[in-house]
Amino acid sequence: MTPTADGTSVTTLLATAVAALGGAERAGQVEMATAVEHAFDAGEHLAVQAGTGTGKSLAYLVPAMARALQTNRPVVVSTATIALQRQLVDRDLPRLADALTPALPRRPAFALLKGRGNYLCLNKIHNGTMSEPDAPQEELFDAVATTTLGRDVKRLTEWASDTETGDRDELTPGVPDRSWGQVSVSARECIGASRCTYGADCFAEKARDKAGSSDIVVTNHALLAIDAISDVNVLPEHDLLIVDEAHELVDRVTSVATGELSATSLGVALRRASRLVEPEVAQRLEAAIANFTSVIYEAEPGRIDTLDDELATYLTAIRDAADRVRTSIDTSPSDPKAASARTEAVTALLEVSDIASRVLTSFGPAIPDRTDVVWLDHDEVRGAKRAILRVAPLSVSSLLRGRLFENSTVVLTSATLTVGGTFDAMARDWGLVFGGDNDAMWRGLDVGSPFAHRTSGILYVAAHLPPPGRDSAGSAEQLDEIEGLITAAGGRTLGLFSSMRAAKTTAELMRDRLDTPVLCQGEDTTSALVRRFAEDEATSLFGTLSLWQGVDVPGASLTLVIIDRIPFPRPDDPLVTARQRAIAARGGNGFMAVAASHAALLLAQGAGRLLRSVEDRGVVAVLDSRMATARYGGYLRASLPPFWATTDSARVRGALERLSAARDSLS
Repeated sequence: MTPTADGTSVTTLLATAVAALGGAERAGQVEMATAVEHAFDAGEHLAVQAGTGTGKSLAYLVPAMARALQTNRPVVVSTATIALQRQLVDRDLPRLADALTPALPRRPAFALLKGRGNYLCLNKIHNGTMSEPDAPQEELFDAVATTTLGRDVKRLTEWASDTETGDRDELTPGVPDRSWGQVSVSARECIGASRCTYGADCFAEKARDKAGSSDIVVTNHALLAIDAISDVNVLPEHDLLIVDEAHELVDRVTSVATGELSATSLGVALRRASRLVEPEVAQRLEAAIANFTSVIYEAEPGRIDTLDDELATYLTAIRDAADRVRTSIDTSPSDPKAASARTEAVTALLEVSDIASRVLTSFGPAIPDRTDVVWLDHDEVRGAKRAILRVAPLSVSSLLRGRLFENSTVVLTSATLTVGGTFDAMARDWGLVFGGDNDAMWRGLDVGSPFAHRTSGILYVAAHLPPPGRDSAGSAEQLDEIEGLITAAGGRTLGLFSSMRAAKTTAELMRDRLDTPVLCQGEDTTSALVRRFAEDEATSLFGTLSLWQGVDVPGASLTLVIIDRIPFPRPDDPLVTARQRAIAARGGNGFMAVAASHAALLLAQGAGRLLRSVEDRGVVAVLDSRMATARYGGYLRASLPPFWATTDSARVRGALERLSAARDSLS
């Protein structure tokens, strides 16, 4: 094992940290820390599955701190959620720095770095470029919305004089996106510190400067994606990268790489530009926008495999008109107010032109060779239909391979990385596996969990139920099953549903059937609902996606996790179906590689809500008989923790009743 600069080994530092923080040695944590250090030494990418309770944050932060101080080069840590970022910066890193400083050459420095749009822009506030809001057209005529917007902007302007960071997350209470948009700019809209009157006081620049002089830089997957996709270095130069919550990486990068054209985004570009060019130039863009939005409003939503002549004509007109307006804007140096308005307009127009061009060129190759997927979405905002044309990469594996893994040594970790019992699916999605001699040098490691899953938890698959249909509340048999399980558990249930409609409908029905309280996501903030759920053992909480991955409730308040159905993606999801088709065209099984892998990861995340401490006991109940009867059932079960498994409902209810009685006797 390579010692640190002062000769102290990473395992010794880890032991020092664990003792200082009042913990106990965990074999999986030591194994992971050793593996991370080896990856740093060898320049080998590492994927680590570290089950709940392993203490993976310490396992990667200790070798990261040691290496950063040894090389005087920062280590970047990227996470998917704000909650984990805050945990690292507010709790884990300060406590770890306190514990290890006596054993290190100096105290490690750390910083949280977000995208520029998360910070107040002083130039936009003080130079008045926020006076005309980029709100959707219907909101501009809503007196309540306009009044609220004005109040928000006034409060944000006053806050700018008090805040030390300008960080949106430190504003309490917060404001809607449209209000925040009046006082912030994206990286592309920024006129640059050298041209800005407020460059020396810029909150975003201060955050970047702090990150640049830190040993550990905590960021998020979205900013990591922007850094990889764009030609601008958003993050400090680094050789080592740790990706926590790595099961989210592909989706977050895909989201950043997705472009969209809608009446709202096109209207923003037009309003920003129309004040800066001759009327006839703006009118040409306005006409092109009107024609395009009319076509997509009337068209059927779904994936577009063939671009018809009408849509191609209007996309070409949008692109050409946006380019014409953009080249008509004078971007020569001028006062900061004018420069800011022009930069925002040029940025918006360039984005419109780039997306239109990307859509047009995506149809050039034959379907098997296309790298982008185009589709039309229709949704509703305040009861009004909205049409959005979207374009997204078919895969981000080559992007990650070329822009992430070739430039840094990367450690990827999560509690759930193996699908069907192996790392293969995730490695392909990340771009670590291309086939043949092109594969990157990497290895996968599962350090397990300190939890005794076989003796602490039961996996119950309700094999006797009919396969789930389209009814949002499930079958009568499924509702009876839910009622019986929750009654046996005495409440204490987290219900994870495949849709919000199913969660809400089932919650209403259960309130009429049960003597214990039932909460449902959407009735309050998620954090408030989780707090109420944790404080009252008799309460159950129903919800959808964010609860599958975001709930940490150890103890007696959570004994039963109910999963209403296997969480396959929507069968008409344009991106999913395109990816499945592409894999099938290469001779693979598109359903297993895409839909089943997606479901397996979510099932593992959902099942992971049950055991959050070594004392926890309970049941994960999957009310989808396909888990037991379908050919892919074994693949899905292999992705879950090794609970004791059964299809005997009476036995499961008996176990829940015994657990409930034991916990009632202790309360």
